[in-house]
Amino acid sequence: MAYYNGFPTTYQPIYPQYQQPMQPPVQQPQQNQGIIWVSGEAGAKAYLVAPNSTVQLWDSESKTIFLKSADASGMPSMKILDYTIRGESVEKPVPAPEYATREEVNALAEKIKDLEAGRRRASKLLKEDDDE
Repeated sequence: MAYYNGFPTTYQPIYPQYQQPMQPPVQQPQQNQGIIWVSGEAGAKAYLVAPNSTVQLWDSESKTIFLKSADASGMPSMKILDYTIRGESVEKPVPAPEYATREEVNALAEKIKDLEAGRRRASKLLKEDDDE
């Protein structure tokens, strides 16, 4: 036999039960399954990283990967890597420098002397014409 104490079965006490305050959830390190694309170095700097974690950020504008990390206090640091694909890199041949021979340099010096002498003669002739 059930005991009836005079209160309805839906009775709620006046004072609610004490509940412990909620604690913020602990952040787990990010486990990214995909590639995170950013727009240049500015986009990589703006990307937020959780404390004690590292993310790979791929540049959509050039062949660059940014490794952005944050220490326990949340202070970020970033390493910049340039990548190339094997077999695709075509090395441009460096042209051999062309040197002038001593005879060519001497011939050029003579031409410059002749031009200077011609300019002096022309300026003398112009002065004589102006004086008359």
